[in-house]
Amino acid sequence: MNSVGHFINGRTIASDDRTESVYNPATGEVTKSVSLASIRTVKQAITAAEAAFPAWRDTPPLKRAQVMFRYKQLLEQHADEICGLITDEHGKVLDDAMGELVRGIEVVEYACGAPELLKGEFSKGVGPGIDSWSEFQPLGVVAGITPFNFPVMVPMWMFPLALVCGNTFILKPSERDPSAPMRIAELLHQAGLPEGVFNLVNGDKEAVDCLLTDPRVQAVSFVGSTLVAESIYRTGTAAGKRVQALGGAKNHAVVMPDADLDNVVNALMGAAYGSCGERCMAISVVVCIGDEVADELVAKLADQLLRLKIRPGCESGSEMGPLVTEQHLQKVRSYVNQGVREGAELVVDGRNLQVDGHEKGFFLGGCLFDRVTQTMSIYREEIFGPVLCVVRAESLQQAMTLINDHEYGNGTCIFTRDGEAARYFSDHIRVGMVGVNVPLPVPVAYHSFGGWKRSLFGDLYAYGPDAIRFYTRRKTITQRWPSATLREGSKFSFPTH
Repeated sequence: MNSVGHFINGRTIASDDRTESVYNPATGEVTKSVSLASIRTVKQAITAAEAAFPAWRDTPPLKRAQVMFRYKQLLEQHADEICGLITDEHGKVLDDAMGELVRGIEVVEYACGAPELLKGEFSKGVGPGIDSWSEFQPLGVVAGITPFNFPVMVPMWMFPLALVCGNTFILKPSERDPSAPMRIAELLHQAGLPEGVFNLVNGDKEAVDCLLTDPRVQAVSFVGSTLVAESIYRTGTAAGKRVQALGGAKNHAVVMPDADLDNVVNALMGAAYGSCGERCMAISVVVCIGDEVADELVAKLADQLLRLKIRPGCESGSEMGPLVTEQHLQKVRSYVNQGVREGAELVVDGRNLQVDGHEKGFFLGGCLFDRVTQTMSIYREEIFGPVLCVVRAESLQQAMTLINDHEYGNGTCIFTRDGEAARYFSDHIRVGMVGVNVPLPVPVAYHSFGGWKRSLFGDLYAYGPDAIRFYTRRKTITQRWPSATLREGSKFSFPTH
């Protein structure tokens, strides 16, 4: 059986006694194993990154950017291979895997602008013969800990910008789908990145704890569940590190009475059930303004959901694939059971779906609940599966109160033709990313991604301009050259310009 190891100092390393099985979610079969890094292996990666840092720090930003230009070309050349690896181990359909890769490549493209992004600021003549400027200098060794649902895109939210800023990087991807991260690591080395500048260790909590506590690691970026994000933020900051930890979500879509319901339904089908709902930006709650809107929307959604094509992600025409593991399938199914017990109306029940020829796969049909209330666990908690809840409200203000009162504040959207309502919603909703007739308002690469409330721990968002600030320290230099002929006396007053 094939085994996925680690990538340290420019080469693949198969080590460590502990391993974990990797599954094909569509068949339920074990396809390979993945090594789980020991503390010794993680420290080996940190040592490699530490040794590579001085030379990489002194490499001009233009040359760092040139590596990213070559890397972008290699990612595009190997796109089908990478997407196949994503689908084989995560389960998402190939079109969705390609979308993930393209969004990751957009961040690589942004990183190609390193000479512009790192220019700093300059002021001549701030005082008599005095100039002042600021520089953005790298931190040193930094790390990224990434989730299973985007095994390529989320790592590329982090390391391209960390690298072009002059840092060296250690990636700890999810052990559930390790092959695609390993492949993009190999392509990065093939693009000309020096040995030790980028390293990858597969592992579990033991590896994470080592990255969080080793004093040589200066910063940690994390994406995952809220409880883990909060723990990582507290542990990392207590150890003196800069930490950016993106947590969970419960994203609401508000449907106004004037919305085009056919367009809304089409948008919600992709936003709620795409990638089997395993997205931190997935729409999991629809708030309908008025019973008439809710009745019509639920009927249209149910009709579409019953015709959803659920097959292995590698098959042509498949619209939704399996969940990532058997354990996650059972967790999502238990939420559906709980919703029924709590009194929500299960309009479409996908719990007993069987996919012909793939009876052992981790498939769950799309589920739709109506008349969900704030007190129910399916409303309060992140399910991370193909489950959509419909909540009924009497007004936009009531809908906004629901959203603002929720502990998460990652993403939200409003469907309307009313510009005044859209502007009021955008201005007053307490959520980090807002869409107007856009169900998945994920910012483009030259903006930054992040939520509010318990969806983000730390001060800076992921990728975009915030990433440049996260992965660098500002240094301000004030310079004056005294006259060679005119001697100056001592001054005891505080210096002014």
